[in-house]
Amino acid sequence: MEKRTFMLKNVRYLSALLALFPTLAWSEWGYNMTRGVTDDSANIYDLHMVVFYICVVISIVVFGVMFWSMFHHRKSKGAVAATFHESAKLEMLWTVVPTIVLVVILFPATKTLIESYDTADSDIDIQVTGYQWKWRYKYIGEDVDFFSVLSTPSDEIYNKAEKNPNYLLEVDNPLVVPINKKIRFLFTANDVIHAWWVPALALKKDAIPGFINDAHTTINEVGIYRGQCAELCGKDHGFMPIVVKAVTEEEYVVWLAEQRALKAKEASASQKDWSMEELMAKGEEVYNKNCSACHQATGVGIPPVFPALKDSPIALGPMEAHFDIVFNGKAGTGMAAYGDQLSAVDLAAVVTYERNAWGNNVGDTLLPADVEKMKGGK
Repeated sequence: MEKRTFMLKNVRYLSALLALFPTLAWSEWGYNMTRGVTDDSANIYDLHMVVFYICVVISIVVFGVMFWSMFHHRKSKGAVAATFHESAKLEMLWTVVPTIVLVVILFPATKTLIESYDTADSDIDIQVTGYQWKWRYKYIGEDVDFFSVLSTPSDEIYNKAEKNPNYLLEVDNPLVVPINKKIRFLFTANDVIHAWWVPALALKKDAIPGFINDAHTTINEVGIYRGQCAELCGKDHGFMPIVVKAVTEEEYVVWLAEQRALKAKEASASQKDWSMEELMAKGEEVYNKNCSACHQATGVGIPPVFPALKDSPIALGPMEAHFDIVFNGKAGTGMAAYGDQLSAVDLAAVVTYERNAWGNNVGDTLLPADVEKMKGGK
């Protein structure tokens, strides 16, 4: 009776398991690598599948022979282990067969590798520079140069708001490129080693201070492709995403024109006579984007690594000394130099904001025109 009950339980469990098979068969397990949207990613995927199926065949043959041998030469049949040693035929077999397999893999692998490293005859050249913790994109020969910074709201980061589907994968200025054009990237870094990685493009390259690494891609489909820094680069390593926006060639030309017009607008803005209210509003925006991660939104910092700006000798001291540390940074600390990262308007606004926020109330202002004069002396 107990045996019958045990068997009935097993039948029920087995039936429940079999009922799951249709679901398992049609579900997306996501174990395989994605094909991507570039020529290189398609080539790498195809090579991967060739090697995968070769491995499947080898596994079937090896395990088939092993299980057949175990079954037909088992002890219950009276099998006696062979005593041969150093068989020339076996030595040849397990030397020649792997060699043939490697040669078969060699040709497509070499072709794919050569094509992935061929950066000649590019249509567009873009210099990518890693900073702690943001990316700078310079379109060589196009007079377009900008920083790309995380734009995920701080409320989401500190669990004060619901996280969106692209949490920590949104930026203020995405990298915009046209489809069907060969794009050459030149990678370097301003401070420590970073790594520019976008899986859909099959592109991952280290950005190393003092070195230039290059790579290329040709995107075949319009869309937005996201990635991240893939090299542990410091406190906010997880907060420097990459967003690539692939557009048509016509849209790309329009975007370039918009970027040049924006640059001209920023240049004219530096000559404007800004009010305290305007500088404070702009400065808060610049501060939250570039400074709050270390010095906190309230200006209290994270002592002793990131000192407070509220009631600090720097923010309450001479304007020139305050501007100098923002512009040039401070060697040996986490304070980066923002002289080449921020415009004259942004520099003037953020210094003014730091001197008059959180109760500092120094009362002075730094105008963009004054920044241009100070920068001339740097």
